[in-house]
Amino acid sequence: MTEEAANTAERQIGIQKIYVKDFSFESPQSPDVFSAGDWKPQTNLNLSSSHSSISDNLFEVLLTITIQAEQNEKTMFLIEIQQAGLFHIAGYAPEEFAAIVGSFCPSILFPYAREAIASIISRGGFPEFLLQPINFDALYAQSKTQANGETPAETH
Repeated sequence: MTEEAANTAERQIGIQKIYVKDFSFESPQSPDVFSAGDWKPQTNLNLSSSHSSISDNLFEVLLTITIQAEQNEKTMFLIEIQQAGLFHIAGYAPEEFAAIVGSFCPSILFPYAREAIASIISRGGFPEFLLQPINFDALYAQSKTQANGETPAETH
């Protein structure tokens, strides 16, 4: 067995559990918001992820999404979710590990958070809200570039 094959055999990624750690929905203008006429809010999306070690090779990854919808400078709704997962990750170099918890794991968690957000907005009485897909690989690369103090490369 070659050294490369041996290293590959030791690498493991497994999902142990996916769960909502924290979830908040506020609609401070209810019920007046439903009779306000045209529904054309401005939405602000904030997204972050973090991870922590639980035990050897077991890590909790948190994807935090905050969405605020405003219309006429009033908050129509505010949502914050911390979608979490326990991941077994073993056999990766530090740089590979950073990419796994910074991109791969959040991309696994995102569809769960997206569904929860759409559901609570609908249950709050608001029109359907579809959170667009997010390219976590590009976000990770951008954050890595910014952390290194580099200017993103121009594409032509």
